[in-house]
Amino acid sequence: MAAPIAVAIDAPEIETAARWASAVAPHVSTVKVGLELYLRYGPEVISTVRGANPVSVFLDLKLHDIPATVAGAARNVARLKPSILTVHAAGGADMIKAAVQAAPDTRIAAVTVLTSLDDAALESIGMRGPAADAARRLAVLAVVSGAQALVCSPHEVPALRAEVGPDVQLITPGVRPAGADRGDQARVATPEEALAAGADLLVIGRPITRAADPGAAAASLAAALRRAEAAGRA
Repeated sequence: MAAPIAVAIDAPEIETAARWASAVAPHVSTVKVGLELYLRYGPEVISTVRGANPVSVFLDLKLHDIPATVAGAARNVARLKPSILTVHAAGGADMIKAAVQAAPDTRIAAVTVLTSLDDAALESIGMRGPAADAARRLAVLAVVSGAQALVCSPHEVPALRAEVGPDVQLITPGVRPAGADRGDQARVATPEEALAAGADLLVIGRPITRAADPGAAAASLAAALRRAEAAGRA
């Protein structure tokens, strides 16, 4: 069974993206295409990374605009049949509802608080913190507005799960194997910690894609998660 990992395919060229996707596909459930790659290549990149690979495609565009604009954008990308499409919860209830209605066959995931932001950064942009409280407020708003998934730091998973119940998918970026470089992430956890906290899908990028062998790195992380799940059931 594929591990509940979304590999962030943040490649500079479409050929590299396709190679990474093929390498990790046997081991993970999902590949994630972000804003930079999508803006460079457009819809072509979705079909390219999907290819013949048995993986879901997570389109991480973090849409954030007036409801009509987001509805139009969501309707257009829904034709590409991504499994997940992200919007910013901070866009408000009407915007989230518009995305959900425009893409009924795609899971709309609302981004709560970016994992690159800490409490000080939130204060500097005028958002009432701490980050955990801000994430909880945005999560409730998003789910009431129809979002079927939430993107949050691993640190917020237990509180959000308690708040929104078992049926909302919790997606966690900011996941780093022990000892890995944090990069630009402020609120992080190991894959095992995120899974134990109750996350459903772990977003992992550079620890896999920057490895000498991305396929082997994905396989190693998948095996570690299976061991952690087995230990948790024991």
